[in-house]
Amino acid sequence: MSDTRRRRPVAERVYALLVDGDGDGDQARDELAPDTAAAVPRNATRQVTAMTLQKAGDLVVDAKTVLSWLLAALGAPASFTGLLVPIRESGSMLPQAALAPLVRRLAVRKWMWVAGALLQAVAVLALAVIAATLEGAAAGVAVLVALALFALARSLSSIASKDVLGRTLPKGTRGQVTGYATIGAGVASITVGLGLRLLGGDDAEPTTFAWLLAGAAVAWLLAAAVFSRVEEAPGDHDDGAGDGTGATARAWALLREDAPFRRFVVARTLLLVSALSPPFIVALATEQGGAGLQGLGGFVISSGIAALIGGRAWGRLADRSSRRAMMLAAGSSSLLVLAFLGALLIDGARELTLLYPATYLLLALAHHGSRIGRKTYVVDLAEGNQRTDYVAVSNTAIGVLLLVTGAVTSALAVLGAEVALAALALLGLVGVAVSSSLPEVSDR
Repeated sequence: MSDTRRRRPVAERVYALLVDGDGDGDQARDELAPDTAAAVPRNATRQVTAMTLQKAGDLVVDAKTVLSWLLAALGAPASFTGLLVPIRESGSMLPQAALAPLVRRLAVRKWMWVAGALLQAVAVLALAVIAATLEGAAAGVAVLVALALFALARSLSSIASKDVLGRTLPKGTRGQVTGYATIGAGVASITVGLGLRLLGGDDAEPTTFAWLLAGAAVAWLLAAAVFSRVEEAPGDHDDGAGDGTGATARAWALLREDAPFRRFVVARTLLLVSALSPPFIVALATEQGGAGLQGLGGFVISSGIAALIGGRAWGRLADRSSRRAMMLAAGSSSLLVLAFLGALLIDGARELTLLYPATYLLLALAHHGSRIGRKTYVVDLAEGNQRTDYVAVSNTAIGVLLLVTGAVTSALAVLGAEVALAALALLGLVGVAVSSSLPEVSDR
């Protein structure tokens, strides 16, 4: 037995150690193409590695923290900061319904992910050049343009990643693979955050951001190289798929006729509490003073700790019930925001510097559950080309709804960040109820 174990490939041993299949792995693999089923351990390792590198790059292009600090360091007007999150999130979602016909024509879809990663590397390199050479309003405009290009490139990887995950890994493992990638990103985030805390001063130097962004670009190049080695057998494709001209009509038809999918889109919209609340937490923190790199480091470390703690736990829960993972993420986010608002009513609480990164940490932990839960749910909900449509239409719909929700919360923020946070918390509580009405799609 020990000789057999020694002869097992490294990928098989790593896969058996990390992924909890509850003994049903062979049966689940039967759903995949034979060649792909044999490559599951290798594919799991490569996708964890590629997604880890991508997430490590993401922490440097985080619109909620790093890019907000960058604009401040470059002396860009404050009005540009409010556009970062909507451009970053909506820009990567809105084009996906139009891209779906192109994806459906592809028998092998990993190359679309690779193309998206390469284009993201180019956009991040552009951000690095901007950080090193521009300042003021010109820098603000240039950052937003580069971020928009980054988001559009991300839409290619986003729409392809769910298909590749579903085609190359069986149910019961997909959430855990996504969770381990989150853990890897957490390690990178803590490393960068500690560096900022130890080496950063009271001022935020633009050249420091330039080097960080250049490193992030390298991470995407490595991610593209690793993902290109995923063994994906040619799968269902539609050579007769049209172009994007009828995408809107198809999207509306799918939302109108498919009730479980429509409820998922509504539930996912209400999960935005964990995505839209952090910028207001950061804004309240900066009002207390200290916008240097050391202050930024505390939030980056918080993100990393949340990923490190939550990746495996949320991944395992999502494989057991992605619906319950979404419910728990929405509920905990709302209760956390309400607790934070309650704490602010206590005399002297606003001056407690640890209150803000601690709240950010817990909110980031809940956000990982939201992301892992809804990604696993939509992958398990459908098969084949239907999965492509589900991912594309849901992301496009969320892109539109994110703009609307962001506009509403921004308008409420005129009355104070606390008012916007309270509104988001209420949305999250409604999200718990809607998520509970979703059908179970997990095998375990």
